[in-house]
Amino acid sequence: MAMSGAPLLEPETAQVSRRPSRLPVAWLVAIAVFVTFWLYGKPLFPAAFDYPKAYVIKLAKWISSAMKWLINEASFGLFSFTDLTRFISAVLDVPYTLAASLLSTGFLEGSGSSAIQLLPPLPWIAVIGLVMLLGHWLGGMRLSLLAGGCFLFLAVFGQWTSAMITLASILVAAPLGVVFGLLFGVAAWRWHWVERMVMPLLDLMQTIPVFAYLVPVLFLFGFGPTAAVIATLIFATPPMTRISILSLRAVPSEITDLGHMVGCTERQMTWRVMVPAARESLMVGMNQVIMLSLNMVIIASMIGAGGLGFDVLAALRRLDFGAGLEAGFAIVALAIAMDRLSQAAAEKLSAPSPDTQASGLVARHPYLVAALALLIATTALGYVIPGIRTYPEALQLSTGTFWSEVVAWININYFDTLEAIKNAMLINVLIPFKRFLGDLPWLGVTVFLGFAGYRLGGWRLGLLTLCLPLFIAATGQWEKAMITVYLCGISALFASLIGIPVGIIAATRDRLWSWVQLAIDTLQTLPSFVYLMPAVMLFRVGDFTAMIAVVAFAIAPAIRYTALGIRKVDPKLIEASRAMGCTEWQILTRVRLKLALPEILLGLNQTIMFALSMLVITALVGTRDLGQEVYIALTKADTGRGLVAGLSIAAIAIIADRLISAGASRARHRLGLE
Repeated sequence: MAMSGAPLLEPETAQVSRRPSRLPVAWLVAIAVFVTFWLYGKPLFPAAFDYPKAYVIKLAKWISSAMKWLINEASFGLFSFTDLTRFISAVLDVPYTLAASLLSTGFLEGSGSSAIQLLPPLPWIAVIGLVMLLGHWLGGMRLSLLAGGCFLFLAVFGQWTSAMITLASILVAAPLGVVFGLLFGVAAWRWHWVERMVMPLLDLMQTIPVFAYLVPVLFLFGFGPTAAVIATLIFATPPMTRISILSLRAVPSEITDLGHMVGCTERQMTWRVMVPAARESLMVGMNQVIMLSLNMVIIASMIGAGGLGFDVLAALRRLDFGAGLEAGFAIVALAIAMDRLSQAAAEKLSAPSPDTQASGLVARHPYLVAALALLIATTALGYVIPGIRTYPEALQLSTGTFWSEVVAWININYFDTLEAIKNAMLINVLIPFKRFLGDLPWLGVTVFLGFAGYRLGGWRLGLLTLCLPLFIAATGQWEKAMITVYLCGISALFASLIGIPVGIIAATRDRLWSWVQLAIDTLQTLPSFVYLMPAVMLFRVGDFTAMIAVVAFAIAPAIRYTALGIRKVDPKLIEASRAMGCTEWQILTRVRLKLALPEILLGLNQTIMFALSMLVITALVGTRDLGQEVYIALTKADTGRGLVAGLSIAAIAIIADRLISAGASRARHRLGLE
């Protein structure tokens, strides 16, 4: 057994461990030069520590001026740019008004307080019944009960009206996101010049904080639900575009060869061969669009989306933890239902449809007939029995008061302990690290990042990691960027210190991993605003509060990627290690963790991305970083200020993403996994 197991370790572990270790001389020299310059360079090169104000690029003013020109003066022949934005708003307002009328407001004549309701919205029982029918058609009885239970939760806990407004926004934004994402993906797949243009835009769109989208959208389209739908559409489209490109490229060559052999034109090849062949992966993209649309609609409540997002935001402003948590749970219920339904739709649409020879409308379309019958019956009964149209208030439940009392009890009994923890962390960890980063020379950091990029990924990555920090400094954002890096870095560190051990412990225990997976899935469906409320209620505003919220939000990928990396290790290697007499600790440290290192690094990458996205939200609790700049720009409708701060955050995200991804790729290559 030992002899047969030994060779299994040779290519991936034993060979790596026998390779002579090489001292990273270049890295040591670079670090030594950087430290020497930091300690002794300020008297000789003061401009390398504080970027000269005379050389700051006024990019924010240029963007704001361009935006004002675009709104006030730009024209395209017979119509102005403002006419174009109004036309887009009017077009999108039609499906949104229809969806909102069906689900929430009813069909109205007039506007404002004088509006008259001509027809009521769909009864709550009808909506739940339709969702259950859809779930049964897509996935059977279990999915039907799950989806119906989630929507029943919304009604029982008094969140129905707000949830339907949110659902109306998603029903408009998600299909448009899927269509536009597919079209951009097909164009990038067919023409390489389109791909070269699209890919950098996708990187920016997925790294610029979501608040930064709201500033130009608010400026161009005004305040209201239509503007929120447009912001949601911009945010949710990039994943679909990426998945479309990857899916079309992954279509087997045999299928493309067959298409060419039968004489398909370019259009037929695209829409009748390639897209149907990639349908399964494209359905995964549809699921991502739906979940991102739900996430963005919450944040878009700040520019008039209303719904559950507005309820969470209003509760945060009132520091009403119970009400905010109930609205957050309603978002989770809606997210679970939509996620499971979209996944089931992806599986059903990807499977071949059975041939049915049934005759008659009911036999051919039983679910459609049942849905129509349900709508007619509940609508008619709703005029007779009000409880069928609107869920009775007397039967509604609420746990908001309970949760608020729990927080109040903790504050009363543990105030001194919480303050001691907060002050100890601020004095001993947060403030020293903040001062350390603030004292670093911008020029030294820029050059060192360029060197790191060159060593890890070649001259292209080195040039990128040199230019991006230079952009931050040249636009006057360096000081706030260092505060962002400080909060993001310390939060990502603590999230990793907690998440990686949890992932290691759960990875080898299937029952524990199922519970941990359920917990992190729930954490990732909670809206980001919800994480702020308990932190603010317990610790007031400030950097420590922001760190607590960011750690809670960013811990999920650290756990998930660590566990998945360990679980991916070949069981034959584990068996061979045991056969050679390795202890469980040796197997963990020398086999599992070593081979899972690339996935753990990718988990660190995602942890940093989550932390950066959450930092923009924590601007609401008093941080003084780039997120605060974006938030101030949103309140003042200052497009240039918001975009420059957003681009600086995107620059930090891209630097971290590229360096960590390059490090993970090198680790994978070194371990023989590539």
